[in-house]
Amino acid sequence: MTGLPLPPVPEPYHLPFHYGALHNIGVDYLVEPQRARDLLAKRHPGLVAAVFDGAACVSLNYQLYFAQYPGGGGVTEELEINLIAHPAFAEERIPALDYRQYARGHDQTKLLGIARLHVLCDNPLAIDAGRRLYAEPKHPGWFETTLPSLNAAAVHERWSVSCRRASLGADGLTRHDEKLLALDVDLTGLTPEAVTNTPITGYGTDDEGRLLAGPLNVYQPYRSYPLDDRTAGRVRLDLGNPAEEPARDLAHLIADAPAVGVWTYQSAPVAAHNRAYYVR
Repeated sequence: MTGLPLPPVPEPYHLPFHYGALHNIGVDYLVEPQRARDLLAKRHPGLVAAVFDGAACVSLNYQLYFAQYPGGGGVTEELEINLIAHPAFAEERIPALDYRQYARGHDQTKLLGIARLHVLCDNPLAIDAGRRLYAEPKHPGWFETTLPSLNAAAVHERWSVSCRRASLGADGLTRHDEKLLALDVDLTGLTPEAVTNTPITGYGTDDEGRLLAGPLNVYQPYRSYPLDDRTAGRVRLDLGNPAEEPARDLAHLIADAPAVGVWTYQSAPVAAHNRAYYVR
Protein backbone atom coordinates (compact mmCIF):
# COMPACT_ATOMS: atom_id res chain seq x y z
CA MET A 1 0.00 0.00 0.00
CA THR A 2 1.32 3.44 -0.91
CA GLY A 3 0.66 6.75 0.78
CA LEU A 4 1.61 8.61 3.93
CA PRO A 5 1.45 6.92 7.34
CA LEU A 6 -1.05 8.21 9.86
CA PRO A 7 0.33 10.42 12.64
CA PRO A 8 0.93 8.47 15.86
CA VAL A 9 -1.56 8.46 18.74
CA PRO A 10 0.69 8.50 21.83
CA GLU A 11 -0.36 7.13 25.20
CA PRO A 12 -2.56 7.80 27.10
CA TYR A 13 -4.71 9.26 24.33
CA HIS A 14 -7.42 7.62 22.25
CA LEU A 15 -9.04 8.93 19.08
CA PRO A 16 -11.53 10.10 18.12
CA PHE A 17 -11.99 12.46 21.06
CA HIS A 18 -15.70 12.71 21.91
CA TYR A 19 -17.20 15.92 23.27
CA GLY A 20 -19.98 15.49 25.80
CA ALA A 21 -21.09 19.10 25.33
CA LEU A 22 -19.79 22.08 23.36
CA HIS A 23 -20.44 25.81 23.63
CA ASN A 24 -18.65 27.74 20.94
CA ILE A 25 -18.46 31.23 19.46
CA GLY A 26 -16.36 32.34 16.51
CA VAL A 27 -15.73 35.82 15.11
CA ASP A 28 -14.30 36.44 11.63
CA TYR A 29 -12.41 39.43 10.24
CA LEU A 30 -11.42 40.15 6.65
CA VAL A 31 -7.89 41.57 6.66
CA GLU A 32 -5.08 42.72 4.39
CA PRO A 33 -3.83 39.50 2.74
CA GLN A 34 -0.08 40.11 2.63
CA ARG A 35 0.16 40.34 6.41
CA ALA A 36 -1.61 36.98 6.63
CA ARG A 37 0.66 35.43 4.00
CA ASP A 38 3.81 36.61 5.77
CA LEU A 39 2.74 35.27 9.17
CA LEU A 40 1.50 31.99 7.70
CA ALA A 41 4.79 31.44 5.88
CA LYS A 42 6.59 31.56 9.23
CA ARG A 43 4.17 29.34 11.16
CA HIS A 44 2.80 26.94 8.53
CA PRO A 45 4.94 27.00 5.36
CA GLY A 46 2.84 24.25 3.77
CA LEU A 47 -0.30 26.42 3.83
CA VAL A 48 -1.54 29.36 1.78
CA ALA A 49 -3.95 31.98 3.13
CA ALA A 50 -7.40 31.78 1.56
CA VAL A 51 -8.61 34.96 -0.15
CA PHE A 52 -12.23 36.09 -0.11
CA ASP A 53 -13.05 39.20 -2.15
CA GLY A 54 -9.39 40.19 -2.05
CA ALA A 55 -8.98 39.73 1.72
CA ALA A 56 -7.64 37.05 4.06
CA CYS A 57 -9.76 35.83 6.99
CA VAL A 58 -8.76 35.87 10.66
CA SER A 59 -11.03 33.69 12.79
CA LEU A 60 -11.22 33.75 16.60
CA ASN A 61 -12.71 30.59 18.08
CA TYR A 62 -13.68 30.23 21.77
CA GLN A 63 -14.77 26.82 23.06
CA LEU A 64 -16.16 25.58 26.37
CA TYR A 65 -16.50 21.81 26.32
CA PHE A 66 -17.13 18.82 28.57
CA ALA A 67 -15.70 15.34 28.11
CA GLN A 68 -16.47 12.16 30.03
CA TYR A 69 -13.66 9.70 30.76
CA PRO A 70 -13.60 6.25 32.40
CA GLY A 71 -12.58 7.84 35.70
CA GLY A 72 -14.82 10.93 35.63
CA GLY A 73 -15.25 14.10 33.62
CA GLY A 74 -13.54 17.36 32.83
CA VAL A 75 -14.40 20.85 31.57
CA THR A 76 -12.02 22.75 29.29
CA GLU A 77 -11.94 26.30 27.91
CA GLU A 78 -9.77 27.40 25.03
CA LEU A 79 -9.42 30.16 22.49
CA GLU A 80 -7.93 29.70 19.02
CA ILE A 81 -6.48 32.47 16.86
CA ASN A 82 -6.67 31.18 13.30
CA LEU A 83 -6.15 32.09 9.68
CA ILE A 84 -8.35 30.42 7.08
CA ALA A 85 -5.97 28.59 4.76
CA HIS A 86 -5.48 25.61 2.47
CA PRO A 87 -2.53 23.41 1.46
CA ALA A 88 -0.28 25.05 -1.10
CA PHE A 89 -0.57 22.11 -3.50
CA ALA A 90 -4.38 22.35 -3.58
CA GLU A 91 -4.71 25.87 -5.04
CA GLU A 92 -6.58 24.69 -8.16
CA ARG A 93 -8.95 22.46 -6.18
CA ILE A 94 -10.37 25.26 -4.02
CA PRO A 95 -13.75 26.57 -5.24
CA ALA A 96 -14.04 30.30 -5.91
CA LEU A 97 -16.00 31.63 -2.94
CA ASP A 98 -16.81 34.94 -1.35
CA TYR A 99 -16.80 35.18 2.45
CA ARG A 100 -20.57 34.70 2.81
CA GLN A 101 -20.43 31.48 0.80
CA TYR A 102 -17.54 30.24 2.91
CA ALA A 103 -19.41 31.06 6.13
CA ARG A 104 -22.43 29.12 4.88
CA GLY A 105 -20.34 26.00 4.34
CA HIS A 106 -20.31 26.03 0.54
CA ASP A 107 -16.77 24.61 0.47
CA GLN A 108 -17.26 20.87 0.82
CA THR A 109 -13.75 19.94 -0.27
CA LYS A 110 -12.83 20.82 3.33
CA LEU A 111 -9.42 21.88 2.09
CA LEU A 112 -10.23 25.31 3.49
CA GLY A 113 -9.47 25.02 7.17
CA ILE A 114 -8.15 26.79 10.25
CA ALA A 115 -4.40 27.36 10.44
CA ARG A 116 -3.82 27.76 14.15
CA LEU A 117 -1.49 30.60 15.10
CA HIS A 118 -2.13 30.49 18.85
CA VAL A 119 -4.31 28.28 21.06
CA LEU A 120 -4.79 29.34 24.69
CA CYS A 121 -6.19 26.69 27.04
CA ASP A 122 -6.88 26.20 30.76
CA ASN A 123 -6.48 22.40 30.88
CA PRO A 124 -2.94 20.93 31.09
CA LEU A 125 -4.10 17.59 29.67
CA ALA A 126 -5.80 19.28 26.71
CA ILE A 127 -2.67 21.37 26.10
CA ASP A 128 -0.53 18.24 25.94
CA ALA A 129 -3.05 16.38 23.76
CA GLY A 130 -3.39 19.28 21.32
CA ARG A 131 0.36 19.55 20.92
CA ARG A 132 1.06 15.83 20.55
CA LEU A 133 -1.98 14.71 18.52
CA TYR A 134 -2.63 17.71 16.26
CA ALA A 135 0.57 19.80 16.38
CA GLU A 136 -1.39 22.73 17.83
CA PRO A 137 0.62 25.74 19.10
CA LYS A 138 -1.20 25.35 22.42
CA HIS A 139 -0.25 27.28 25.56
CA PRO A 140 -1.76 27.97 28.98
CA GLY A 141 -4.35 30.66 29.58
CA TRP A 142 -7.41 31.10 31.77
CA PHE A 143 -10.82 32.64 31.18
CA GLU A 144 -13.56 34.79 32.63
CA THR A 145 -16.77 34.44 30.61
CA THR A 146 -20.42 35.35 30.37
CA LEU A 147 -22.33 33.08 28.00
CA PRO A 148 -25.98 32.58 27.02
CA SER A 149 -27.39 29.97 29.40
CA LEU A 150 -30.73 28.35 30.14
CA ASN A 151 -29.66 28.37 33.79
CA ALA A 152 -30.15 32.13 34.02
CA ALA A 153 -33.21 34.22 34.89
CA ALA A 154 -33.31 35.47 31.30
CA VAL A 155 -31.38 34.19 28.31
CA HIS A 156 -29.47 36.95 26.52
CA GLU A 157 -27.44 36.45 23.37
CA ARG A 158 -24.41 38.09 24.96
CA TRP A 159 -21.00 36.43 24.85
CA SER A 160 -18.09 37.93 26.80
CA VAL A 161 -14.75 36.12 26.88
CA SER A 162 -11.68 37.47 28.67
CA CYS A 163 -8.47 35.46 28.35
CA ARG A 164 -5.63 36.01 30.81
CA ARG A 165 -2.08 34.72 30.96
CA ALA A 166 -1.24 31.50 32.77
CA SER A 167 1.81 29.29 33.23
CA LEU A 168 2.34 25.54 33.63
CA GLY A 169 4.42 24.06 36.44
CA ALA A 170 4.72 20.96 38.57
CA ASP A 171 1.53 21.93 40.41
CA GLY A 172 -0.47 22.44 37.24
CA LEU A 173 -1.79 25.70 35.84
CA THR A 174 -1.00 28.98 37.62
CA ARG A 175 -3.19 31.99 36.86
CA HIS A 176 -1.80 35.49 36.33
CA ASP A 177 -3.75 38.76 36.18
CA GLU A 178 -2.39 39.97 32.85
CA LYS A 179 -5.10 40.15 30.18
CA LEU A 180 -4.19 38.79 26.76
CA LEU A 181 -7.41 39.67 24.94
CA ALA A 182 -11.12 40.12 25.54
CA LEU A 183 -14.06 39.62 23.20
CA ASP A 184 -17.56 41.01 23.77
CA VAL A 185 -20.34 40.08 21.34
CA ASP A 186 -23.98 41.16 21.62
CA LEU A 187 -26.22 39.23 19.23
CA THR A 188 -29.50 40.29 20.83
CA GLY A 189 -32.15 40.96 18.21
CA LEU A 190 -30.09 39.64 15.28
CA THR A 191 -31.57 36.84 13.20
CA PRO A 192 -29.23 33.88 12.71
CA GLU A 193 -29.05 31.51 9.77
CA ALA A 194 -28.58 27.77 10.30
CA VAL A 195 -25.43 26.64 8.46
CA THR A 196 -23.75 23.28 8.03
CA ASN A 197 -20.10 24.21 7.86
CA THR A 198 -18.49 21.12 9.39
CA PRO A 199 -16.33 19.10 9.42
CA ILE A 200 -13.90 21.85 10.32
CA THR A 201 -10.37 21.03 9.14
CA GLY A 202 -7.76 22.08 11.68
CA TYR A 203 -4.20 22.37 10.37
CA GLY A 204 -1.00 22.00 12.36
CA THR A 205 2.72 21.86 11.57
CA ASP A 206 4.82 19.52 13.71
CA ASP A 207 8.41 19.94 14.88
CA GLU A 208 9.70 18.20 11.73
CA GLY A 209 7.82 20.64 9.50
CA ARG A 210 5.16 18.12 8.45
CA LEU A 211 1.68 19.46 7.78
CA LEU A 212 -1.19 17.51 9.30
CA ALA A 213 -4.94 17.97 9.39
CA GLY A 214 -7.51 16.95 11.99
CA PRO A 215 -11.25 17.20 11.16
CA LEU A 216 -13.78 18.23 13.83
CA ASN A 217 -17.36 17.07 13.26
CA VAL A 218 -20.18 18.95 15.00
CA TYR A 219 -23.44 17.06 14.70
CA GLN A 220 -25.92 19.94 14.55
CA PRO A 221 -25.95 23.15 12.47
CA TYR A 222 -24.16 26.29 13.62
CA ARG A 223 -25.95 29.63 13.91
CA SER A 224 -24.37 32.17 11.57
CA TYR A 225 -24.75 35.93 12.01
CA PRO A 226 -23.56 37.98 9.01
CA LEU A 227 -22.46 41.49 10.05
CA ASP A 228 -22.48 44.72 8.06
CA ASP A 229 -21.72 48.39 8.68
CA ARG A 230 -24.77 48.71 10.94
CA THR A 231 -24.07 45.65 13.08
CA ALA A 232 -20.26 45.31 13.12
CA GLY A 233 -20.21 47.38 16.31
CA ARG A 234 -21.89 44.46 18.10
CA VAL A 235 -18.40 42.94 18.35
CA ARG A 236 -15.72 44.53 20.53
CA LEU A 237 -12.19 43.15 20.65
CA ASP A 238 -9.85 44.41 23.35
CA LEU A 239 -6.20 43.45 22.98
CA GLY A 240 -4.06 43.29 26.10
CA ASN A 241 -0.33 43.76 26.45
CA PRO A 242 1.14 44.11 22.93
CA ALA A 243 4.33 42.50 24.21
CA GLU A 244 2.40 39.22 24.39
CA GLU A 245 2.62 37.39 21.09
CA PRO A 246 -1.11 36.57 20.63
CA ALA A 247 -2.12 40.20 21.13
CA ARG A 248 0.73 41.45 18.94
CA ASP A 249 -0.14 39.09 16.06
CA LEU A 250 -3.82 39.99 16.25
CA ALA A 251 -3.11 43.72 16.27
CA HIS A 252 -0.85 43.29 13.23
CA LEU A 253 -3.38 41.20 11.31
CA ILE A 254 -6.65 42.92 12.15
CA ALA A 255 -5.55 46.55 12.53
CA ASP A 256 -8.87 48.45 12.41
CA ALA A 257 -10.84 45.90 10.34
CA PRO A 258 -14.42 45.35 11.55
CA ALA A 259 -15.86 41.92 12.28
CA VAL A 260 -17.74 40.50 9.29
CA GLY A 261 -19.39 37.45 10.79
CA VAL A 262 -20.16 35.57 13.99
CA TRP A 263 -21.01 31.90 14.38
CA THR A 264 -22.22 30.11 17.50
CA TYR A 265 -23.05 26.63 18.70
CA GLN A 266 -24.49 25.48 22.01
CA SER A 267 -25.20 21.87 22.89
CA ALA A 268 -28.84 21.16 23.61
CA PRO A 269 -29.66 20.18 27.20
CA VAL A 270 -30.19 16.45 27.70
CA ALA A 271 -32.10 16.60 31.00
CA ALA A 272 -33.75 19.11 33.31
CA HIS A 273 -34.15 18.93 37.09
CA ASN A 274 -37.40 20.77 37.68
CA ARG A 275 -38.67 22.91 40.55
CA ALA A 276 -39.55 21.09 43.74
CA TYR A 277 -43.08 20.95 45.11
CA TYR A 278 -44.55 20.19 48.53
CA VAL A 279 -45.98 16.71 48.93
CA ARG A 280 -47.88 17.51 52.14
